[in-house]
Amino acid sequence: MTLERDIQSCRHCADRFAATHSGHGPRPVVWFQPSARILIAGQAPGARVHDSGKPFTDPSGDRLRAWMGVGEDVFYDKSRLAIVPMAFCFPGYNAQGSDLPPPPICARSWRARVMAQLRDVRLTLLVGGHAQKWHLKSGSVTETVMQWRDHAPRVFPLPHPSWRNTGWIKKNPWFEAALLPALRGAVTEALR
Repeated sequence: MTLERDIQSCRHCADRFAATHSGHGPRPVVWFQPSARILIAGQAPGARVHDSGKPFTDPSGDRLRAWMGVGEDVFYDKSRLAIVPMAFCFPGYNAQGSDLPPPPICARSWRARVMAQLRDVRLTLLVGGHAQKWHLKSGSVTETVMQWRDHAPRVFPLPHPSWRNTGWIKKNPWFEAALLPALRGAVTEALR
């Protein structure tokens, strides 16, 4: 796949990443095939994913798989599930150790070309605010996720599955009680 090789060789942000507190180089993590039925539109790889070269190889991935009701065998089957974040590389950390946002140049450079190849997508999960703003032109994550029924069953906006959002999940019990069962049903249907 030429597009995959082009993305993997991208170095648009080399200087930007070298200047971050983490001082790392680009390592695009590309995870899709045109036959995918489910699209996970995330934010950007974290440091662990940067090291592993495989998306969601961290506790966030464990939580996201539990939300979806799938195991690693389904989750990492590129022919069934595409993981296309708003930036393919780990953006780095700032001086306080916080994640930097995905550089917009990545989505501007690659997103339309990737989306054009994903013609069989039946279900899209928008994980986090950056993906929700790109795909839905939405406002806050809380408002967008609360209005999930406006987009279901083909699109589900989700908070990021990070441990940092555990408090958000506890404050919003409707998420686990109503949204997650509907999401699991939509995942099952999309994979049929």
